[in-house]
Amino acid sequence: MVRMLLAVLYLALAGGANAQGLDDLLTGEMRGLVIHDEPQEASALPFLRVDGTEGSLADYAGRVVLLNFWATWCAPCREEMPSLQNLQDMKGGEDFTVVTLATGFNQPQAIRRFFEETGVTDLQQYRDINQQIAREMGVFGLPITVILGPEGREIARLRGDAHWDSPEAVAVIEAILAGN
Repeated sequence: MVRMLLAVLYLALAGGANAQGLDDLLTGEMRGLVIHDEPQEASALPFLRVDGTEGSLADYAGRVVLLNFWATWCAPCREEMPSLQNLQDMKGGEDFTVVTLATGFNQPQAIRRFFEETGVTDLQQYRDINQQIAREMGVFGLPITVILGPEGREIARLRGDAHWDSPEAVAVIEAILAGN
């Protein structure tokens, strides 16, 4: 599926007005984005919503999801979070969403304060208790962002922070959305 997606993206971009190949989109901070040869399973374990109820990544089936693992104590996460909010504002909708998942020991009041301090108003406050989802998905170090295809499988991963509202990042997201 990913190979077909990449082939479609390449042909669409090569035939477009700017004649860029997919590799041309992986510039700037997106240079570190690893697009998997084959989609990888994502966790089916539950996370906690701010109201204490459980949710899961399966709740987003049918959408491309930019899933960001972060923590309240993570300085690069503080830098990155406003750009995730901006990306959600620009591209969020029926086909795409940004999901942030505070992993490890992050109390609800600390998450709420973090969001307030960084100007995040529209992203959900989800918690990955005991880092169970992060561990299952091989997340070591923060922040880590994975992109899930509409079937809920991981198609790409970026280690470290990025400006997700940059032209390079938006172009990658648009290319992935165009392939669906």
